[in-house]
Amino acid sequence: MQKRTAEEVERLLKGYEESGLSRHEYSQREGIPVTTLDYYRQRYTRRAAAKRRALAAGFVKVKLEAAAVDPARIFTLVLANGRRIESGWNFVDADLGRLIKIAEAM
Repeated sequence: MQKRTAEEVERLLKGYEESGLSRHEYSQREGIPVTTLDYYRQRYTRRAAAKRRALAAGFVKVKLEAAAVDPARIFTLVLANGRRIESGWNFVDADLGRLIKIAEAM
């Protein structure tokens, strides 16, 4: 069984949508089983619906990138429930106070 990357699956789905072919015709042309195409379509539909629900709930996808931080200036706040918040120490006192209040309310 061939493992396809997310990009390959997206290319297949986009190709299918743009082809105007039936599922059987497109699958045959691409050399994949119809059931595989159906699986990809169903998975894409579920993920798209989950993204819509998350956006409606106020969640947004973010990409985190670590900036160069001096290890001696790492700040770690460990909450009672075991959650951890780690950051470079760049807080103004008032901001740190707000962070702690929010964290304690969780």
